Amino acid sequence: MAWNEPGGSKDKDPWGNKRKDEQGPPDLDEVVRKMQDKLGGLFGGKKGGGGGDKFSPGKGSVAGMGVIILVLVGGWLLYDIVHIIQPAERGVVQVFGKYSSTMQPGLNATWPRPIATVERVDVAQIRNVEIGYRSTGGRTAKSSTVASEALMLTRDENIVDVRFAVQYNIKSAPDYLFNVRDPDQTLRQATESAVREVVGKSNMDFVLTEGRGEIASRIQVLIQEILDRYQTGLMVTSVNMQDAQPPEQVQSAFDDAVKAREDRQRKINEAQAYSNDILPKARGGAARLLEEANAYKAQVVAKSEGESQRFERILAEYQKAPEVTRQRLYLEMMEQVLSSSSKVMIDVNTGNNLMLLPLDKMIRESQLPARSQDFSSSLSDLESQMNASRSSQQLLQRERDSRSRERR
Repeated sequence: MAWNEPGGSKDKDPWGNKRKDEQGPPDLDEVVRKMQDKLGGLFGGKKGGGGGDKFSPGKGSVAGMGVIILVLVGGWLLYDIVHIIQPAERGVVQVFGKYSSTMQPGLNATWPRPIATVERVDVAQIRNVEIGYRSTGGRTAKSSTVASEALMLTRDENIVDVRFAVQYNIKSAPDYLFNVRDPDQTLRQATESAVREVVGKSNMDFVLTEGRGEIASRIQVLIQEILDRYQTGLMVTSVNMQDAQPPEQVQSAFDDAVKAREDRQRKINEAQAYSNDILPKARGGAARLLEEANAYKAQVVAKSEGESQRFERILAEYQKAPEVTRQRLYLEMMEQVLSSSSKVMIDVNTGNNLMLLPLDKMIRESQLPARSQDFSSSLSDLESQMNASRSSQQLLQRERDSRSRERR
């Protein structure tokens, strides 16, 4: 019959143990008794009489307790002697409260406490200082303005609202721990002082527009000089100007001034572009007129020199043969005059007395366009030729008079 069937024995289980109420809490007295028995066997203790099992230490208990104490003391000494310094840390060792040395990353050993103490300093951590504002934590990145730090006076007696973020780390752990009471607060005060000095030596337009990068670099150099002078053990890695603007009370007026400045610059650019377009054209036109004048001058001079040389040659020929030269000049002149005038040739032998010729119409239809184009040039050529002929006749007349006087 199974142990759990009806009618069977319920105080036995399959493992031969009597069942107890499994739902009840464990017996604490029994647990304490078992622990006492184990400790007594370890240290050589004996069970006491009197109806209860009590732990009574024997001779071996003293040696066991001594071993445990020695193990605990050895572990404590080992923990205080051996130090593992992480790569981003430095261990500052103090012997009897005085600085002794600096532990580098790796396994190091020193005297145990209270002879020596080791303080670990994280030199690789990038720390941040905010001037003019304070960032608030949370998912939404917001910041609150600190007016006492943000408002600063410029050289031209204007007030600007500036915000700076300074990042730094520790370059010397002993200096950071021992030279200054609060190095971080010292850096904040040095940063505020440097910002006020640099902004106070700059104009408002320079701070708000093109001078942001230069101002940040000058502030970083000045902060580092102050920190090195105080031997704080800190090194500034970067200085960033987060914002620079006029105070909120005059923001609208400043926006109007900025718009006016932009309009002024735009007008200047437009005028410069117009000037760049007009001036080259004007210079080109002036150069063209000068070249045309020089060409006309050279043409007139060359023509005059040619006429004078021609006249001298004609004079030489005239002196050799006056009659022939006179006749040739006359024929050339008539050829030039008749070639530039309209003519109508009529054969008289084949005509009659009643012939009617519309000369005006014929002349207009055939030669009027050519005459209208060359009229001015023909007149000038004719005038010059007549002048040349007149001068030639005057020379001939003077020659005749001279010869007549010689004959007399």
